[in-house]
Amino acid sequence: MTDAQETAANSSLRTTGGGPPDDVESAPIPLLEPREGIPPVVADEAALAEVIAAFAAGRGPVAVDAERASGYRYGQRAYLVQLRREGAGSALIDPVACPDLSGLGAAVSGAEWVLHAATQDLPCLREIGMVPTRLFDTELAGRLAGFPRVGLGAMVEGVLSFVLEKGHSAVDWSTRPLPEPWLRYAALDVELLVDLRDALEKELDRQGKLDWARQEFDAIAQAEPAPPRKDPWRRTSGMHKVRRRRQMAVVREMWETRDRIARRRDASPGKVLGDTAIIEAALSLPSGTTALSALGGFGHRLSRRQLEQWQAAVDRARALPESELPQPGQPVTGPPPPRAWADKDPAAAARLSAARAGVSALAERLNMPQENLITPDTVRRVCWEPPAVPDAESVAAALTGHGARRWQVEQVTPVLVKALTATKA
Repeated sequence: MTDAQETAANSSLRTTGGGPPDDVESAPIPLLEPREGIPPVVADEAALAEVIAAFAAGRGPVAVDAERASGYRYGQRAYLVQLRREGAGSALIDPVACPDLSGLGAAVSGAEWVLHAATQDLPCLREIGMVPTRLFDTELAGRLAGFPRVGLGAMVEGVLSFVLEKGHSAVDWSTRPLPEPWLRYAALDVELLVDLRDALEKELDRQGKLDWARQEFDAIAQAEPAPPRKDPWRRTSGMHKVRRRRQMAVVREMWETRDRIARRRDASPGKVLGDTAIIEAALSLPSGTTALSALGGFGHRLSRRQLEQWQAAVDRARALPESELPQPGQPVTGPPPPRAWADKDPAAAARLSAARAGVSALAERLNMPQENLITPDTVRRVCWEPPAVPDAESVAAALTGHGARRWQVEQVTPVLVKALTATKA
């Protein structure tokens, strides 16, 4: 009997009143408690050793999840790790108290890890020594299978007919001790993850997409960590309003100052100073703290010392020689923005239009989002610099060179050959 079947059989877990709804066939069942109760939080090496032994002896896939403190703390570190495996039950681990989980990662390294939206959790899991060799991403599986809503709650409800309580998804997980309702929520997030995986595997197999999904999962598991962003200050919200290089220098100085303060305080940068305030200062170029304090985001809540700190960043930018001011935009390594294609290269614009139409139609036939069928960037690159002879072999090679998986190459190549050939003629 699966976790979902056992949970459904336990009527005390179905509804607040303890009984099943009148119409079990159509009414989803609220999932209120983990089957074995809320496991104790593992916060020392002895307890961690017991969990490692239990999960090493467990069977089948391992459900894995992690909670971060986005919006509260600096960075994206994990503040709680949840796991579940048949034969081992569920575990909640405090990675602040136990920062090295490489032993646990090694104990389950041979198993398939089941995650929801794996690319969100893998970076913080990697930091604490947990790196899968095989995985199954239930969110990505839902996308490939054509589900209209792929959040964990929506998937569990739509596929397994259980309702997960999602009220604590955005709380400050760095809080210690963690409140019991939060721990219950965290444990329930992995309660049915393996059951969801099994159901989605069957659906993908039914649609003939299981091999496609496995190629996607392998690509995620084998992907190298993303390199640090170049000029991350350019991603400040509202940056499109900043036109002059001197103003860009203000954004850069204030962003870097904020980042240093946030790192030192272990606080979210947005709690130190909002993006809106940075953009306001850049556009206004205030000459002193009086002018700065009149801008949005720099009001009475800031002390004199804080105002001086931000004004100093503005002053540094104002004093820079022209040669040290940032250049507008970032170096372009790929095609220009599509809106510029009609002027720069009308033939390329025609290729892109035909390719987009073909990819859209194919994605609709396959019942999946276009971006999962093939990334828009890949389509743009092939259309901007197409093979000299756009036949199946050359287009397939171009797609592979841009990182497309084998299944994507097989599906998309005929569409792009048709688009490139038609516009070439």
